[in-house]
Amino acid sequence: MEIMNCSLEDINEIALLYDAARQLQTERKMVVWPAFKNSLIENEIRENRQWKILIDNKIACNWAITFTDKEIWEERDNDTSIYIHRICNHPNLRGNRYIEKIVEWAKSYAKLLGKQFVRLDTLGANTKLIQHYTSAGFTFLGMFELKNTQTLPKHYQNEPNCCLFEIDVTKDK
Repeated sequence: MEIMNCSLEDINEIALLYDAARQLQTERKMVVWPAFKNSLIENEIRENRQWKILIDNKIACNWAITFTDKEIWEERDNDTSIYIHRICNHPNLRGNRYIEKIVEWAKSYAKLLGKQFVRLDTLGANTKLIQHYTSAGFTFLGMFELKNTQTLPKHYQNEPNCCLFEIDVTKDK
């Protein structure tokens, strides 16, 4: 298993992972991601913000990061955080708790960059995801109503209730 930045050659595989995630979200009656443009993914790759877990040269898991998230985190947004977005697993490799590997990586990456928090969000009252993220070490901060969603992807505009999670890496043992 290896964690590394995605490359432009990964775009088609990432798009397939997003398709599979949308299918799962639909089946489970969750908030469904919109189709993301390749240009968004390409930009994130060029900025070294798309990451992957490789197993036997196959992307097992993929996610993106940002260093600011004002529309979601509002006054909590600060320069001391990395934000994880769009975690998706290969459909044949689900259930392997890649979230634990992502958390381990994210805490190290945050410390390397001098950041205090690793943060993520999920939409709606998804109790399974809340339990999944808290079992991986995130503190559930609660559900908040988003106020400024105009510049966010469509799924944020359709579901204003957002669950926020964070890990304070300065308190990490």
